[in-house]
Amino acid sequence: MHNLKTVTHSKSLARAFAAFCALALSVGLAACGSSSDSSSTNSNDPQMAGVTASGKLGKKPKISFHTPMQVVNNSYAVLQKGDGAQIQDGDRVCVQAVSINAKDGGEMMSTWEKNTPDCSIVMNKKSLNDMYYNVLKGQKIDSTVAFGVNDGNKSSTSYIMALTIVSRSKAVTRATGEKVTDVPANLPKVTLASDGAPSIDFNGYKPDGNLVAQTLIRGKGKQVAETDTVDVQYTGWVMDKDGKASKFDSSWDKGAPTQLSLQQVVKGWTQGLSGQTVGSQMLLVIPPELGYGDKAQKGIPANSTLYFVVDLVYDYGPQQSEQ
Repeated sequence: MHNLKTVTHSKSLARAFAAFCALALSVGLAACGSSSDSSSTNSNDPQMAGVTASGKLGKKPKISFHTPMQVVNNSYAVLQKGDGAQIQDGDRVCVQAVSINAKDGGEMMSTWEKNTPDCSIVMNKKSLNDMYYNVLKGQKIDSTVAFGVNDGNKSSTSYIMALTIVSRSKAVTRATGEKVTDVPANLPKVTLASDGAPSIDFNGYKPDGNLVAQTLIRGKGKQVAETDTVDVQYTGWVMDKDGKASKFDSSWDKGAPTQLSLQQVVKGWTQGLSGQTVGSQMLLVIPPELGYGDKAQKGIPANSTLYFVVDLVYDYGPQQSEQ
């Protein structure tokens, strides 16, 4: 995304290592750690041989292979074929995972024991690397799919990510609640296109230096906390020299919601979205001290008031710490 984050700038499909190095799944990235070794990121045959899984469908699988194993980035193997509903385009997919060290076969992490599936995978070619999209689409609930990862860390860890698909649901891409009818008349006016993308008319609004967090659509989902990671659709504007709206960033232009931590955004977002509910749409008017202050950003002059329309479409809960 644009400049919204204040700490990191990674389009991760999940959080930290507990999300199975989902950078490997993200568009434009070959594998977790973004290894620059091109010889390890490509294979004429992307299917991974020699890896098997045993155990009851839908339960934690036992992953077996001869060690040490040479792992090729972007390699995969369908280890267990599930018998549940089939994964379709536009689904949000929840997976349980276990990660196995390719050198010695030791378990590196697992979500099974604490029953903390990751639900950040959305079946959308704008969100997923084509290869991963093609592998996962059409699989069924309780299938287990393994992916090979050559990590780019200092210890050059290679491992097998074994993802077991445990549920699916249709991914929401816009606010789904009820329109608020008592929005103050002096605020900027927001108009939505047929697909939900917003446009804004400043309506003569004069910012007074205070944060405005006005609900435009009130959702009925869970309440968002300031420590949560969320999926959002958003557009941001500043006022140009003629008093008109100048757009500087929008997830709508990218074709898919953006995942971000409310601990890694400008303060106006953290304060304005905390306590709101999933399914809501918010108008945020963010004064400079809660935005970028006197530091200019691309498309954002110094000391700018920021205007955002934000749709809260999913809440993952508190961000998991890195391991």
